[in-house]
Amino acid sequence: MVSFRNVKRIADKAKDQVEKRGGSDALKEDASELKSIAKGKGSIKDKAKAAGKALKDPGTKGSEETPAGEKSA
Repeated sequence: MVSFRNVKRIADKAKDQVEKRGGSDALKEDASELKSIAKGKGSIKDKAKAAGKALKDPGTKGSEETPAGEKSA
């Protein structure tokens, strides 16, 4: 049985985290940046490192480098 209090508490925590990272627009920018990293060239290890660096700076586009270190257009 699902407790609606628990669902509400989880939803509130998720909202708090989104706001802590800069709001929904920043979340969309982060998702877009991760998508471009995933589609870029490079090994999975390089992509994982680039994604980790991208997530450390929430809501900013950063330098938008591909995992191989090349600037994306």
